[in-house]
Amino acid sequence: MTPTSPYGSWPSPLSAAAVTAAAPRYDGARFVGDEVWWGQSLPDQGGRIGVIRRLPDGRTETVLPAPWSARSSVHEYGGGAWTATEDGELLFVSGTDGRVRALVPGGTPRPLTPDAPHTAHGGLRWQAGRLLAVRERADPGGRPVREIVGIPRDGSGAADPSRIEVLATGGDFVAQPALSDDARRLAWISWDHPSMPWDRTRLRVRDLIDATEAVTPVDHGTAVLQPEWHGEDLLFADDPTGRWNLFRLPAGGGDTVAVSPADEDTGGALWVLGTRWFGVLDDGRILAVRTQGTSRLVLIDGGAVTEVDVPLSAGLSVEHVQGSRALVIGAGEKTEAAVWLLDLDSGAATRVTASTSPWDESWLPTPRPFTVDGPHGVVHAIDYPPTHPSVVPPAGELPPYLVWVHGGPTSHAPASATTKIAYFTSRGIGVLDVNYGGSTGYGRAYRERLNGQWGVVDVDDVAAAAAGLAAAGLADPDRLAIEGGSAGGWTTLAALTTTDVFAAGVSRYGVGDARALAQDTHDFESHYLDGLIGPLPEAEQLYLERSPLTHPERFRVPLLILQGDDDRVVPPSQAEAIRDALAAHGVPHGYVRYPGEGHGFRRRETLVHALETEYAFLGAVLGFATPGVPRFEPTAGGDVRA
Repeated sequence: MTPTSPYGSWPSPLSAAAVTAAAPRYDGARFVGDEVWWGQSLPDQGGRIGVIRRLPDGRTETVLPAPWSARSSVHEYGGGAWTATEDGELLFVSGTDGRVRALVPGGTPRPLTPDAPHTAHGGLRWQAGRLLAVRERADPGGRPVREIVGIPRDGSGAADPSRIEVLATGGDFVAQPALSDDARRLAWISWDHPSMPWDRTRLRVRDLIDATEAVTPVDHGTAVLQPEWHGEDLLFADDPTGRWNLFRLPAGGGDTVAVSPADEDTGGALWVLGTRWFGVLDDGRILAVRTQGTSRLVLIDGGAVTEVDVPLSAGLSVEHVQGSRALVIGAGEKTEAAVWLLDLDSGAATRVTASTSPWDESWLPTPRPFTVDGPHGVVHAIDYPPTHPSVVPPAGELPPYLVWVHGGPTSHAPASATTKIAYFTSRGIGVLDVNYGGSTGYGRAYRERLNGQWGVVDVDDVAAAAAGLAAAGLADPDRLAIEGGSAGGWTTLAALTTTDVFAAGVSRYGVGDARALAQDTHDFESHYLDGLIGPLPEAEQLYLERSPLTHPERFRVPLLILQGDDDRVVPPSQAEAIRDALAAHGVPHGYVRYPGEGHGFRRRETLVHALETEYAFLGAVLGFATPGVPRFEPTAGGDVRA
């Protein structure tokens, strides 16, 4: 007879420690001779980003050893913190000081840029024998300046800053430099406040030999992304039709030409500088990501489009192409993110980085697309039902559900059963991941649904998705919890104070006061709320009305707050104001403040503690036992510290 156990209390081998170890984050990949190099988070080493290589015989070695970490702080979220030369020298940004260094494997890092205060680098590219970077510095008045620079590989720029050449400037932000094969022409994108890079950017081109002023060959009031040279032509992604598609700017200028238009996106939110959605092969074929909810890889050859047969459908990035081969980072429906090597002539696909998951697919839920009609239109979500190979629930019991709200808010939740999701579903807790209005992956109109409506549309959409799941008989309407981080934490808090759908909530470094966020946040997002709510001071009343902390009396259900001590995006003061409001109104809660963590947790001990604490909290407030995890009792006062 199949064992019976209540939802939420199913026995599971997926421990928080094993889940954390099985799900590293990948940060770039590159061909280096006959080797493949990639960046990878190492939670058990303080969350640093190491660079690892696979040798031709299949062995792996560490290129960037501890304590070095390849991490950028440009635009706050960084990205593109390392690259490599063809002859095997690593070029990386040190996470401790923002300087660029070079390292021959087995040697000692040597500086390529000077020790300059308030200066950071990111978006590194090694092209045509030159090292390009986005440099972020402060001018004499303390205002941020961003520029594309060329950094000498010989290290002369470390002692003499004048050797570092400013190649492009202009605009509040610059990103994605691309150098032509003859090293003559530089293309990049730029944008100005109050736009974000998914609102409006400009494509810029400059002749470096003639040192001419930059020209703007494309400026449609759209969001141009990722310029790439192919011979004399320039390829890029743009969304004048409402979907990011590829376009070609012929040599010598003229009108742009659409490349294989589709009602899907080849592009997304440029949160980090290293993200790439397509690559151009030597013979002119294009390997591209296309996304409509889920993602796929296609090979564009003139007018022919062929889907690439790989088990990948989520979080895809075309990292590097060489000949007919490509390195792609991505995940599948039941496959954690990994680096994949594709041979586009033979069709072979090889996973370069092996998953450390010790569990077979029977423990992983199958993602199910779920849509519901909300007050503002259709709402897209992914349902991960409770899944266990050998346990069933008591007859008639409906499962508790954890409704996830992604951050951004202009981000995208892909359909991929990660080990973190399986941590909950293997214990009998369903997960509903909601791509509320404002999310990417469904076109410009869907993401612009949130314009001026942050705190309204996102809240209505997650509430509609959760209520719709319960109405369909798939979830217990009395045991719906909501969780989100950063902007997702804002939606979580707002949903708890303006709806009666949820019985509990978990906020990870969530925004409670929109005015405080506008005042405290970094420059990249300093005008983001102009579009999401409205410009200050004109829209101050809207900020007050929508901020959960304005209405502390509306907090009624238990809440767990998880916060990093060194968060510069959403400082701990916001989390502590929420904690104080909960305590003042006698609402059961827990507050955990993690030393040394910023906006997003990286350390192994933090990730393990946060996951176990969340599970124990849900068991305490939704009424199920949590075997293997100490019970957690929310109180109306007091803190729980890591």
